[in-house]
Amino acid sequence: MKKGFVILASFLLLLLGACSNGGSGQTADSGGKLQKVNIMLDWYPNAVHSFLYTALEKGYFKKEGLDVHIQMPADTSDPLKLVAAGKIDMAFTYQPQVLIARSQNIPVRSFAAIVRHPLNQLMVPADSSIHSPKDLAGKTIGYPSMDLDIDIVHTMIKTDGGDPNKVKMVDVGWDLIPAMATKKTNALIGGYINHEKLLLDKEGHPMRTLNPADYGVPDYYELVLAGSDKELKAKPEVFKKFMTAIREGQKYVTAHPNEGLSILMNHEDKSSPLQKDIETKSLQILLPLMNAGNNPFGYQDPQTWDKVANWLADNKIIKNNIKPSDAFINF
Repeated sequence: MKKGFVILASFLLLLLGACSNGGSGQTADSGGKLQKVNIMLDWYPNAVHSFLYTALEKGYFKKEGLDVHIQMPADTSDPLKLVAAGKIDMAFTYQPQVLIARSQNIPVRSFAAIVRHPLNQLMVPADSSIHSPKDLAGKTIGYPSMDLDIDIVHTMIKTDGGDPNKVKMVDVGWDLIPAMATKKTNALIGGYINHEKLLLDKEGHPMRTLNPADYGVPDYYELVLAGSDKELKAKPEVFKKFMTAIREGQKYVTAHPNEGLSILMNHEDKSSPLQKDIETKSLQILLPLMNAGNNPFGYQDPQTWDKVANWLADNKIIKNNIKPSDAFINF
């Protein structure tokens, strides 16, 4: 799963090119046919999507009267834009991105929290002298072209009593693993604990991580599902049925992780082949972070939305006043 926190200006072009009827334009057929639902992933299929493919394979969507079609994005910034433009019905995206979009008057909102805690964590070599963010003084930190990653690092350093101006941020694009493996950087932000860290560990570059939520950054939802305001209002029953199905999918994967992972592996994209050992460890990391406790899978806490919105505003990432309560809906 990858980032894409910036809403690109091409949204307007997509909106103009959207189908005039909005969304998929599909409604439940009076003859009892399945209702088509198009959903776009945030990245190529990986462990975090196991519940989705399990719901598909086990017939949970069909049981709810849904014909779900899963698509991969051409670019990680595409899913939310396409939802807003009415090109697809729902998409995986990121909590901060939803708030940024709404601050730009793009009418989207989250309807489920999938991963409830940050996966994007500050990484340093296991033998590094960096043990807390203030130790980054005089160090070089690689990041993947996302300004939000800079704000995360600066917040962590300030909270730890350090000076953010004493670190050097280097944009390494998506060459996160090579930047660390070749020691071009002393630390890394923008990599995920269930992906880049596992790959670096496997390649002989063991890493330690510092969680932004321990140093002033809100404990945000890394991954959420979003729809457009229009579709969520017009077809709430479709989203409710979808949630019922994925909750069954997540319940099954939690109880049978090996089988859930096998189902995922059967749906890997050939252009992005999966490593079973990495995805196995990834799922072990993810399942606790996806657990909503006494609440149903996908539940969203209003206080979390308030905290993230306030942090984004304090860091001038969002400039317009928005109501966090408008950015999400629970089913």
